[in-house]
Amino acid sequence: MGDIPETRYAKTDDGAHVAFQVFGDGPPDLVFVAEGASNVEFAWEIPAYDRVFRRLASFGRLIRFDTRGSGLSDPLGRSEQLSLEGQAKDMLTVLDAAGAERAAVVANSGSGLLAIFFAASYPNRISSLVLDGCYARLARAPDYPWGVPQEMLEKAIAGLEGQVGSVEHGLRYSAPSAVKDPAFVAQWQRRIRSTLSGPAGVRRLAETLAFSDVRPLLRAVQAPTLVLYRRGDRYAGKPHAVYLAEHISGARLVELVGEDNLIFAGNSDADLDEMDEFLTGSRHAARADRVLATVLFTDIVGSTEHLAESGDRKWRDLLDAHDRTIRRQLERFRGREVGTRGDGFVATFDGPGRAIECGCAMRDAVRALGLEIRVGLHTGEIEVRADDEVAGVAVHLAARIEHQASASEVLVSSTVKDLVAGSGIEFADRGEHQLKGVPGTWRLFSVVS
Repeated sequence: MGDIPETRYAKTDDGAHVAFQVFGDGPPDLVFVAEGASNVEFAWEIPAYDRVFRRLASFGRLIRFDTRGSGLSDPLGRSEQLSLEGQAKDMLTVLDAAGAERAAVVANSGSGLLAIFFAASYPNRISSLVLDGCYARLARAPDYPWGVPQEMLEKAIAGLEGQVGSVEHGLRYSAPSAVKDPAFVAQWQRRIRSTLSGPAGVRRLAETLAFSDVRPLLRAVQAPTLVLYRRGDRYAGKPHAVYLAEHISGARLVELVGEDNLIFAGNSDADLDEMDEFLTGSRHAARADRVLATVLFTDIVGSTEHLAESGDRKWRDLLDAHDRTIRRQLERFRGREVGTRGDGFVATFDGPGRAIECGCAMRDAVRALGLEIRVGLHTGEIEVRADDEVAGVAVHLAARIEHQASASEVLVSSTVKDLVAGSGIEFADRGEHQLKGVPGTWRLFSVVS
């Protein structure tokens, strides 16, 4: 994940404390506005969020903050609700504390309400405005026929209490492609729970996002404005974006491919490329990061036989239990799930020792389910691509090593063995192997435990 910025606090006029972070170098200064709910520290733990924030910070000095009542900022009382005006004042306080005289403001989805309010209220503090998947009003009205029917919004909000942090709590509508990624869903659920003070806080926020109307303010926005939307977005797509562009003087409208409203899902780089050109005057290609990591591959032994013996339904239940078990161990040993392959997992670690311990813990834990897995490990430089996938020779090697492992064996390359010398981990020499698609021979070692 790399270094993350220190969390600081800005004090409002009424004595409240607002958490914020500053990341990267300016000018220009750039504020990313969360939709009334964020946790400036936890968001870095989600790879998709981390990547977007780092790309934004490449444009200038990135400022992020938690409005009161969310994340690390001071809480609100049970009956309190922070209005858009109050959130805008929090934002102004943060800009002052960060020493940002004027800043570009980037908003996504419902955070556009706050961004528009701020741009109209404090025109001398904003240099430009980016509205990505945003709207001026979500609820339907006689003069806003493409909005969501009022009764549908009221019903959805009334049902939030039992759905806080669930996939149904917004993600299916705002990021349908991400629902297919179990790792992202789990991280997103944890983010929701770490952001707001329970169901009451979630409901207050939902009411603000659903029923606020900033249409009267659009004509007062003076800053150069970029409006982005994804063609297949059914949450706040083309009609909302066109309305914004038609009512903000000089706004530029750009359509992108995709179905997600959430910038952190789908092809984020398409959005970021447009922002880059708008904010900096030129478009810089996103660079793939190359980092040193230990790559772990797993696979279930005899999955075909298990399927034949148990049948489709029981095998599906067993696979679900297997996946939960593997993910618990990844969380325990701070591994990063980067994909699945057949009946196995691919994960990375920033230390080979923890990767070995995790592999052994996985092997032991799935035995309680009546399953055996094989585990392969290699340490080397990997390429982390824009879509959070990993590539490179090290990834290929780890996969080939896993293919050589026997049932319930954790098999590692000599590189991994040499890196944990003195750790007390014992190995048995498995000899030289020719790995398919990899030049030369590789000496492999089995973890003894």
